[in-house]
Amino acid sequence: MKQDYNRRGFIKTAAIAGIGLGLAETIMPLGAMAMGSNPAGKRVGIIGLDTSHSVAFTKSLNTPKEANTYKGYTVVAAYPHGSRDIKSSAERIPQITEDVKKMGVEIVGSIKELLNKVDVVLLETNDGRLHLEQALEVFKAGKRVFIDKPIAASLADAIAIFEASAKYKVPVFSSSSLRFSTGAQEIAKGKVGKVLGADAFSPSKYEETHPELFWYGIHGVETLFTVMGTGCKSVVQVPSPNTDIVVGTWDGGRMGTFRGIHEGSQKYGGTVFGEKGVSEIGNFGGYDPLLVQIIEFFETGIPPVSSQETLEICAFMEAALESKKKNGAPVTLESMFKRAKK
Repeated sequence: MKQDYNRRGFIKTAAIAGIGLGLAETIMPLGAMAMGSNPAGKRVGIIGLDTSHSVAFTKSLNTPKEANTYKGYTVVAAYPHGSRDIKSSAERIPQITEDVKKMGVEIVGSIKELLNKVDVVLLETNDGRLHLEQALEVFKAGKRVFIDKPIAASLADAIAIFEASAKYKVPVFSSSSLRFSTGAQEIAKGKVGKVLGADAFSPSKYEETHPELFWYGIHGVETLFTVMGTGCKSVVQVPSPNTDIVVGTWDGGRMGTFRGIHEGSQKYGGTVFGEKGVSEIGNFGGYDPLLVQIIEFFETGIPPVSSQETLEICAFMEAALESKKKNGAPVTLESMFKRAKK
């Protein structure tokens, strides 16, 4: 990418956007979760009950003993849909809907109805193709929103989301929970000094409705960007039927790799090579570190992840697929941004 890419309109506007029984015993009952009992500004709504993330976030936010940790924010309403044509997601909606209802969450029939009952939004729909359409409703209502991974199913939609965020002056951010694992954050804050290179890995399941890495490989890609930062110039993906091997070249000639695991043990992690040492990134650390960041974002309106970095992650994943189609030829991120503009 050339320097002037950062001054293009869509990046500029994106930067502006950066201004059961056991449960019943531990989760606040429905009566205590009535809408009127929630302080103004602290009512959380969920769009999409087709992912386990919706249950995990609700359980944390609606557990009374965690009220101080999450500054009084509670989930009060949810709209279930959600993926309708992705079987693995759609078939989960009935059970997840029942799970969150037991935690005092009102189920509503539309996003519009949801937005009339909440102050902030967790956009959890598993299907990234729906995120732009759903996020637009939230922006127009003036509600701060976290969009779970992937931010979209294409770089073009991701750009459009940040542009809409800027247009309606409503902050937004997106992230994988892997970004806020202890190991990744320690490295990002200087544990090994300047990062000279990194190898990251994660499971990389495919879903035919999404470009390959967007569906699940994004976890490892986001880990890679967390420790390497922005500035990736080009990508090569080695064709292989059983794994994803993607090599990115960053500014200054730094190299970062992502291995997407298709078979065998499904783990997350990696190794970072720095000026002051070599460090393991570590495995998945749960959803609560991300949730803490989301609540802070709801409070301040300041995204903990820049729009530029999220867009580079999307460009990296699209470039990887393009390289794979070209039998491992290098593909620049700049070319992906140019294509997305069309």
